[in-house]
Amino acid sequence: MNLIKEPLQGYLELHTDTEIDLLKSIDRDTHLHVMLPRMLSGHYQGRVLSMLSKLKSPSSILEIGTYTGYSALCLAEGLPQDGKLISIDINEELESKILFHWSKSVFANQMQLMIGNALELIPTIESQSFDLVFIDADKKNYTAYYDLVIDRVSSGGLILADNVLWSGKVLDEKAQDKDTLAMKSFNDYVSSDTRVEKVILPIRDGIFMIRKK
Repeated sequence: MNLIKEPLQGYLELHTDTEIDLLKSIDRDTHLHVMLPRMLSGHYQGRVLSMLSKLKSPSSILEIGTYTGYSALCLAEGLPQDGKLISIDINEELESKILFHWSKSVFANQMQLMIGNALELIPTIESQSFDLVFIDADKKNYTAYYDLVIDRVSSGGLILADNVLWSGKVLDEKAQDKDTLAMKSFNDYVSSDTRVEKVILPIRDGIFMIRKK
């Protein structure tokens, strides 16, 4: 998934702030006990998410796709004292693990986990608007998630969408699997959306950074 290969990736991480011990523990536990550990944001991408959140200082964050809770903790680092993060994941088997990790964080009281179908849950969230949204769930529904949140993102707010380069398969005309086609369609959709400013960051598997005008 990393577009930048070793040893350059190692150089980047060496010159990037280290993870706190809690994040290291989540990384280790995920690799030991959870399927598909490559889905974890990890050190470098996690620091990018943290930096973007701190620059924005969002009062409200929505994360679509929690996995084991690593990226949510990184995003929470930018919350002001009265800020809140809501994260949605469909995998109820990971709920206790996520909450256990979060309980050790200084941001625990500012974080809420919702288990279920994000397409059904997002409309039920009472928050009037979001300052930052991170989309990192099933690829086939990226465009649907985007459409659900775009009108609720505040002016100047950010939407970050992960995996938009899809291991380079977005360039492969022969790749016709559903996930690749979904990512291509999503990227084209965002690129043509005049309501937003956007740039793709070649970080790990590609992050689409989208700013609502």
